[in-house]
Amino acid sequence: MANSMKNPDHRDAITLFARMGYASRGIVYVLVGGLAALAALGQGGQTEGSRGALERVLTAPFGKILLGVIAVGLVGYAMWRTIQAVKDADHHGNGAKGLAIRAGLLASAITHTLLAFFAATLIFQFTGSSGGSGGGSQGVAGWLMQQPFGRWLVGAVGLVMIGVGISHAFKGYKAKFDKHFAMPPQTQKWAYPICRFGLVIRGIVFVIVGSFFLIAAYQFNPDQAGGTAEVFSTLRSQAYGQWLLAIVAIGLFAFGLYSLLAAIYRRINPEM
Repeated sequence: MANSMKNPDHRDAITLFARMGYASRGIVYVLVGGLAALAALGQGGQTEGSRGALERVLTAPFGKILLGVIAVGLVGYAMWRTIQAVKDADHHGNGAKGLAIRAGLLASAITHTLLAFFAATLIFQFTGSSGGSGGGSQGVAGWLMQQPFGRWLVGAVGLVMIGVGISHAFKGYKAKFDKHFAMPPQTQKWAYPICRFGLVIRGIVFVIVGSFFLIAAYQFNPDQAGGTAEVFSTLRSQAYGQWLLAIVAIGLFAFGLYSLLAAIYRRINPEM
C-alpha cells in the first residue's frame, strides 16, 4: 500500500490537479477583479463575487464546457489544499502557527469544494443558486447560527478569516511566497510586484469579510455576513468609493495572475 501511494503516476496526478486548481482559482479571480474594475471605471462589468464570475462564464461560448473544466480544477485545488493541511506538504509544522496555517488551508479546501459544487449547479441547471457571494456567506452564517453555540461559531469563522487575511497581506508584503516558487529571475522582475500587490489586496478583502462575520455574530443576524460582493458594495459607498473599488478590483485581478503564475511555477510536493 505504501509503495502504491508513492507511485510516480499517483504523484503526477496530484501535481496535475494542484496546477489545474491554481489555474482555475486564477481564472475566477481574474474575472472577479476584471469585471469589478470595469464597473468602477463605468465601462459596464459587475461587482459580484466568485459565484457571479462563474455565472458570467456560463454565458460565454462553450460556457458549460469551460465551467466544467473550472469546476474540475476547483475540486483539484480543494484536494491539494486538503493534502497541504493534513499531510503538511509545505512543512508548516505542528506548532501553534503551523496548525493555524493548516487550519486555514483546510478551510480553503472546504470553500473551494462549495464553489465547485455551485459551478455544478450552474452546469446542470439546478435551482436555488445565487450569483452574489453574500448569498453563500449569509447561508453559511445562518446554518452555523442554528447549531449549538452558533453565534460563537460564526464569530470564530470571522476571526479565522481575519487571521488568514493578515497572513495573506504579510505574505505579499514580505514576498514569503518566494520559497514556494521556482521562477526564473527575469520573470520575477515583473511577476513578483504583481503577486505581492495581489496577495496584500486579497488579504485586506479577507479581513473585511471576517469583520462582516463578527458583526453578524455580535448582532445574531446572518444577513450581516457577506462576501466579496458585499466588500465591493461597502467600498463603493465610502468617500472616494469608486477609486477604492478600482484599487481592490485591480488587486484581485493581480491575485488571479498570481494564481495563474502559481499554476506554472509553484513547487508541488505531492508526497503523502
